[in-house]
Amino acid sequence: MTDSAKTLCPYCGVGCGLEVLPPAGSGRATYRDSQGNPIWKVRGDRSHPSSQGMVCIKGATVTESLDKDRLKYPMMRDSLDQPFQRVSWDEALDRVVNRIQTVRFTQGPEAICMYGSGQFQTEDYYIAQKLLKGCLGTNNFDANSRLCMSSAVAGYIQSFGSDGPPCCYDDLELTDCAFLIGTNTADCHPIVFNRLRKYHKKHRHVKMIVVDPRRTSTAKLADLHLAIKPGTDIDLLNGIAHLLLRWGKLDTEFIEECTSDFSAYAQIIINYPPEIVAERCGIAVHELEEAARYWAKSKRVLSLWSMGVNQSSEGTAKVRTIINLHLMTGNIGKPGAGPFSLTGQPNAMGGREAGGLAHILPGYRVVKNPQHRSEVEQLWKLNPGTISPNPGLDAWSMIKGLETGEVGFLWIAATNPAVSMPDIERTKAALRKSSFTVYQDAYYPTETAAYAHVLLPAAQWSEKTGAMTNSERLVNLCPQFRNPPGEARPDWEIFAEVGRRLGFTKEFDFTDSAAVYREFVQLTRGRLCDMTGLSHERLRKDGPIQWPCPEEVQNQESLSTEKSGLNTGKRLYTDFRFNTPDSKAKFAAFHSKGLAEPPSEDYPLVLTSGRLYGHWHTQTRTGRIEKITKMYPNPLLEIHPRDAQKLGIQDGGWVEVRSRRGTCRFQAQVTKAITPGTVFAPMHWGALWANQAEANALTHPESCPISLEPELKACAVNLVPISETESMRSQNPNQEPLGTPILQKLKVFS
Repeated sequence: MTDSAKTLCPYCGVGCGLEVLPPAGSGRATYRDSQGNPIWKVRGDRSHPSSQGMVCIKGATVTESLDKDRLKYPMMRDSLDQPFQRVSWDEALDRVVNRIQTVRFTQGPEAICMYGSGQFQTEDYYIAQKLLKGCLGTNNFDANSRLCMSSAVAGYIQSFGSDGPPCCYDDLELTDCAFLIGTNTADCHPIVFNRLRKYHKKHRHVKMIVVDPRRTSTAKLADLHLAIKPGTDIDLLNGIAHLLLRWGKLDTEFIEECTSDFSAYAQIIINYPPEIVAERCGIAVHELEEAARYWAKSKRVLSLWSMGVNQSSEGTAKVRTIINLHLMTGNIGKPGAGPFSLTGQPNAMGGREAGGLAHILPGYRVVKNPQHRSEVEQLWKLNPGTISPNPGLDAWSMIKGLETGEVGFLWIAATNPAVSMPDIERTKAALRKSSFTVYQDAYYPTETAAYAHVLLPAAQWSEKTGAMTNSERLVNLCPQFRNPPGEARPDWEIFAEVGRRLGFTKEFDFTDSAAVYREFVQLTRGRLCDMTGLSHERLRKDGPIQWPCPEEVQNQESLSTEKSGLNTGKRLYTDFRFNTPDSKAKFAAFHSKGLAEPPSEDYPLVLTSGRLYGHWHTQTRTGRIEKITKMYPNPLLEIHPRDAQKLGIQDGGWVEVRSRRGTCRFQAQVTKAITPGTVFAPMHWGALWANQAEANALTHPESCPISLEPELKACAVNLVPISETESMRSQNPNQEPLGTPILQKLKVFS
């Protein structure tokens, strides 16, 4: 292709619009990287409603990774101690299909698992659901969204009756008070924060509250920074609610007519007076009172949260407690107000719409609901009872299933669990025990490729056409604008071909991704996420469109008889009717339980981890982009001067971090921008990029009992200062410079 193309950034859930131009063009020099390789040029799409022409460094440099270290051909081996051998697609797919059939008829379909990704396009997600949950009869599809968004999903479903963020980005410029908790928005969702920052700066009456143990780039611009201790979020939220109740700052009419269970909630929050809450959180009473006053005085409060809330053993409880504050003050369903989860990945929303977690089905349905299963079976033309009524294995249960042999076939696609899962040494040991692992990715090597028996080359963003949905429910078409390298294929085509080889030819008779999308949207008819008015053709013609977007003329009876709570504007629930049986939103009463692994005498500090501005997750893309790697040459550990002095740790010195599960080594960054008793490490460095710097070697797998999302944000650690010589000898036995990728040392990739 030679023309410019408008597309969507494939990194975070902000969903920024990009315009990409070919390396060479009439009247201009060829655009090249530092090695002289031609690359596509990227600029922000000024017509895109979400990003308005803005772009961060990740989006601006994304095309620089497209031709680096690509997996171009299928490869196989019989055991993990052998090198891979290049094979044909027929050989690779025959082996995959034969293994599926063997496991299916010896262990049963419940031994077949797939672990997918928010990097999928919606069409990829949808075909994977049809293959596993429909044709193979197992709900064992989970995605890395389990590690980032499942608590938000559960909170929305339990409070409102359905998943789906009720807000939009325009609310950033309409709010009186922005309440940011558990999100370093400036670094992790920078374009969202840019919009909020500009509006906040221009309107002095608008308040910004940031709740974070670290004084992040986000917190530095807040009117009020609440540097609470990790694990005290619910204490804080209940403490704010206590003051609002004490002061009578409630929307009593909204509570009475539009909600239920407020009295039970009120009985809980009376136990959270300011003095107790301030002591538990490690903040001053006047800071808590100021936060409550901001809520009380504002007519439009917009709350934003991300991994700091979701990645917790209390994740769902935290989400619902945030929502409680909106319900008691009537801050929902109107401009500038509402509880807004900031999605972590570019198409985590599309994955949820397509049924891409182990407990859900396409169209925001749940597998436990017999009517929902029946609706999907009818559209898929399956026999009644084909879809299992039992939720499938979540991501961590798949790891445990490998340990016990319960899982006989594991298919991993577009994600890197050998870095991103909690308790990573246990995860790796489980992956080593897998009797058969298929790994489907665009890049090679990755850490997870070391544990695969079959490698399948996937076409990535820019090399296939499909839809993605961002955090504000805006559906974007991402067109193909370059050819895949080698023999790489789109993920959905690989899934469909396996389905056909398994005998499901009619079920996977799709000519292109547009046909896949046409079938998918039919499963959204009458649902909260109704997208029957969307198609590739319309998105290509009209640009991004927000759902709900039902068909203009509905000539078919809705698939569902449930109340849909549909709205057709930018916001959900503008009529204050929710997707529950009585159309009322539900309060939830939770006491704070704190961290699953609190500090102790042996492990006195709390480690929290997170993202850096330039990097993305496990560096599969960003680790191959020079501008970004120069920004962050080595992993680091933030520590407060008080803790550093106590332990004899110098700024720039090396420190060993120990938990009950593992050990890491980081270079210390002594800073007052972190709460005493807490240390911070970035989560991006896997074994390919540095030795002994995997933050998830330290974390534990304890999870929220409702969402099953692991508490990746906090674990107990102790620190020991070490000499630079000892660190270099340990990290780099061959005396390579610290931070040098160790790709060449992994013999498994020969």
